[in-house]
Amino acid sequence: MKKRQTIFVFIALLNIFSLTTFLQAQKLLKKDQQEVQEAVVQLFEALSKRDSVNLKAYCTTDISLYEYGQVWNIDTLINKAITMNTAADFKRTNTFEFISTETDKNTAWVTYRLSSAVTKDGKQIAIQWLETVFLNKQKKQWKVKHLHSTLIKRN
Repeated sequence: MKKRQTIFVFIALLNIFSLTTFLQAQKLLKKDQQEVQEAVVQLFEALSKRDSVNLKAYCTTDISLYEYGQVWNIDTLINKAITMNTAADFKRTNTFEFISTETDKNTAWVTYRLSSAVTKDGKQIAIQWLETVFLNKQKKQWKVKHLHSTLIKRN
């Protein structure tokens, strides 16, 4: 009987230790950090839906995007990602792995890995980027001001 109690106590302590370690490993985000990450996710959701109105809602009017060695503005992004994208079967699903999210009163910096599964013209491709975004808070809403994208893999 004593052996069972010892095993039970050992297992209980092991579970408590594991849970404590797991919870400490989970970085709790502040409200501003959550809002910043949500703004980035929503920006890409608008791109996925080819919705230029919502896309603009998550960008500053003077946004700059550093894509494929070029400097784009909002008009370039809309032209390349929405206007020229006429595929009837277009579908894009995004997955984010946030690496770092820092906020100040009205500025934020986010680094993340973005993976997108894209269907277009009957072809499916997977694309991975490493991106850094600088955001400004305007009228209590986070908006992307600069986005730097590094293509990691496309297949």
